[in-house]
Amino acid sequence: MRRVAAYGVLAAFLTVGCGKSEEQKAAEKAAEDAKAAAAAVQKAAESAAAAGTAAGAAAATAGLEGFAKAMESAAGAMAGKGPDGKPVQPVSFRDLQTALPDVSGWKRDEPRGERMTSPIPFSQTEVQYTMGDAQVEVKIVDSAFNQMLVAPWAMFLTAGYEKETSDGYEKSVNLGGNPGFEKWNSRSKDGELNLVVAKRFLVTIDGNNIADTKVLQEFASKIDSGKLAGLAK
Repeated sequence: MRRVAAYGVLAAFLTVGCGKSEEQKAAEKAAEDAKAAAAAVQKAAESAAAAGTAAGAAAATAGLEGFAKAMESAAGAMAGKGPDGKPVQPVSFRDLQTALPDVSGWKRDEPRGERMTSPIPFSQTEVQYTMGDAQVEVKIVDSAFNQMLVAPWAMFLTAGYEKETSDGYEKSVNLGGNPGFEKWNSRSKDGELNLVVAKRFLVTIDGNNIADTKVLQEFASKIDSGKLAGLAK
């Protein structure tokens, strides 16, 4: 199953209110500016290549400057802030790895991880589990309260969200006080469980060739949520 693409204040997306926060609007505007600037760069570059003129080169330079400014604006809008209003830096991916679960009967591979501080601060770790033909991948992302990482989850986190198709379903869930959403494809036996822990950490559990979503819920129950909450302090 293909997972939701990753990736203000995270609490704004965890409430069932209408409209968008000012931070989300700013991030979206910055992203639109960056997209427009990138298109201008491409167009100018094509013109310069076709005409080989000084004017074309100047246009390409102007486009690059606009793109740089747009990316600077986007970085500012996407910078996460904690409850105290101060900027938050993501924790080490090695710290995230300490919260990864061990599940009886499943073979765990060596976890992988990465951390980036600019332009979009985040860190993440992921690891693969196997049992026969079944596979489960667990990913933990420290969003550092970054809007652009959380925004794709907003609709699914709305309490009461549910969608049913001939192949399966999607629905919002709450496990252990952690809001999230679950997906299941009964034809392919693929499932996905996503949770927000401590209003900051994005947990994705992706299963292939599994019996049902109880498998994913078992993995979720083995993740050390208390340790993640401790990392957020």
